Amino acid sequence: MNIGLVIGKKTSTGTPGKNIREILGRPSAEYAFIAAKYSKIDRVFVSTDCPTISEIGRSYGADIIDRPHHLATPDSLTEDVLIHAHTHIRQVLGDGVEINSISLLFANNPAIHVERLNEAIDKLSSDREADSCFSVSKYDMFSPVRARKIENEEIKPFVDLDLLDNVSSIRDSSGSVYFCDLAIQVMKERCFTDMDSGQLPFKWQGKKSLAIENDFGFDIDSEWQFIVIEYWLKKHGFTNDEIPWKIND
Repeated sequence: MNIGLVIGKKTSTGTPGKNIREILGRPSAEYAFIAAKYSKIDRVFVSTDCPTISEIGRSYGADIIDRPHHLATPDSLTEDVLIHAHTHIRQVLGDGVEINSISLLFANNPAIHVERLNEAIDKLSSDREADSCFSVSKYDMFSPVRARKIENEEIKPFVDLDLLDNVSSIRDSSGSVYFCDLAIQVMKERCFTDMDSGQLPFKWQGKKSLAIENDFGFDIDSEWQFIVIEYWLKKHGFTNDEIPWKIND
């Protein structure tokens, strides 16, 4: 069985209401359930403390996991939320049901390409050694070469540039730079049962993670990102009335 797990809480200190703010006439969180509906996911769960997200989930036939308050604070770790959700999922399904994959879908990341999600599910299924399959976007403009921090009002490199090769003003001088955009996150169950063995900063990624290359995208946490994600949705065929994945339904 391929499981979908949507997560999103009620409050956000960075961008208040980001999980339910409308984009193209739909709450941001709804796009996760749309992706699950038109993908190879068999059953969907949603972990939230938000009544609106719960209501959206129920309209798509999702099982609701009531997230406790201590897992819905600004300091709550995603890995703790996932462990709590996995325990609930196992209680509902029982030990006799085999989970082939768990697709993690963020309520604040509408840029989920269903065809790539299905590709990730298949790719992970065919590789016994891989723990997960994540989408990545190429963002050379955010290379560690260009990253900076401020110390005592002084601009300094974020990392030791002596550790990198071919550092220059050319954007991709040190090679292409990819970021996990957290749009597609497909994992085997062992990523949840052995969370502490996973790689940082996303422990749920496991040790060996396969790549699915995305055009662009990210989980929204700033105002300007809503504009970019709306552009992504329109580029891939979404309108206020149309869902592109329906053509394959």
